[in-house]
Amino acid sequence: MTDVHPIEAESYRIIAERVDLSGWDEDDRAVVARVIHAAADIGYAGTMCLTPGAVAAGVEALRSGAPVVADVEMVVAGTRRWGTRCLLDEGRQEQARHPGEGDLTVTAAAMRVAARRWPAGAVVVVGNAPTALAEVVRLAAAGCFEPALVVGLPVGFVGAAEAKEALRASPLASVSNVGERGGSAVAAAAFNAIARLAAEGGT
Repeated sequence: MTDVHPIEAESYRIIAERVDLSGWDEDDRAVVARVIHAAADIGYAGTMCLTPGAVAAGVEALRSGAPVVADVEMVVAGTRRWGTRCLLDEGRQEQARHPGEGDLTVTAAAMRVAARRWPAGAVVVVGNAPTALAEVVRLAAAGCFEPALVVGLPVGFVGAAEAKEALRASPLASVSNVGERGGSAVAAAAFNAIARLAAEGGT
C-alpha cells in the first residue's frame, strides 16, 4: 500500500497480529483486512464471502470507467472520489408510480432505476438497505440487471442476512458476509479496497 497514514499502518499491523488472514489470496485479503480495519472487528475474518474472481471483476470494471451505484448517501460519502451515484430521488418517483407495491422501498425502487440506466457493467455497493440488495438479486434473476460486481454488506436484524444469502446463491460476482452485521462504512471499505487495487495496478 502506498501513501498510508501511520495510524492506518499501525492498525493493519495490529490486525496482522490478532488474526491470520493467510488463507485468503492477496487481493481478497486486502478487502477483508480493510473491512476489519473499518469496523475494528476481527470477526469479519470468519464471515466475509468473496466469490471467485469478484475482486478482479471489480478492478476491471472500475478501470473501464463503470458507474458505481450506492443504496444510500452514507455509502456515497465514503466512496465519493470514485463518482458514486445514489438514485434515491429517482427511487421516490419510481416508488410513487407503483402505489400497489406497498412493500417497495425507496432504495429498492432506486435499484430499478439503476438497472434501467445501466443494465450491464455497473458496480453496485449496498451498505444499509437489505431491500435494495434483494431487489438487485431479483432484477438479475429476471435478466434485467447484470452488474459487474455487487458489494452487498447491508446491516440489520430484518432481511440483511437473508438478502446476503440470496446474493451468494446467485451467479453475481459479489462481496458479502454471513449474518446481520455490515453497514455503510463496511461496504464503503470493501469497495475502497477494490478501488485502491484498480488505482494502483493490482490484481
